[in-house]
Amino acid sequence: VQLQASGGGLVQPGGSLRLSCRAPRMITSVFNPKTFSWYRQAPGKERELVATITPNRVATYDDSVRGRFTISRDNSRKMVFLQMTSLTPEDTAVYYCNTPLTPYPWGQGTLVTVSS
Repeated sequence: VQLQASGGGLVQPGGSLRLSCRAPRMITSVFNPKTFSWYRQAPGKERELVATITPNRVATYDDSVRGRFTISRDNSRKMVFLQMTSLTPEDTAVYYCNTPLTPYPWGQGTLVTVSS
């Protein structure tokens, strides 16, 4: 099983993006009880946890994104989203999704570049 992140791109400071994470090979009965997280890795830095959503949709955020990012999930489509607003150059990174408790192999992620 691999989780596929998409939706990245180039955006100006202050802009918004919505990232999507698909789990096409994960059956619904496996997807629904899982906690999912978004991570990011900026150039030259370690991968860091950005946001997490539990099966009952309780969301937690890193201090650096709280109030700007929103994580959500659509169990019927086996997808997890990250709505990002008020983006800054410090948000530039490759973004990944995964299950924090029993991680799957990391996918390629999706690159978000915030620049004017």
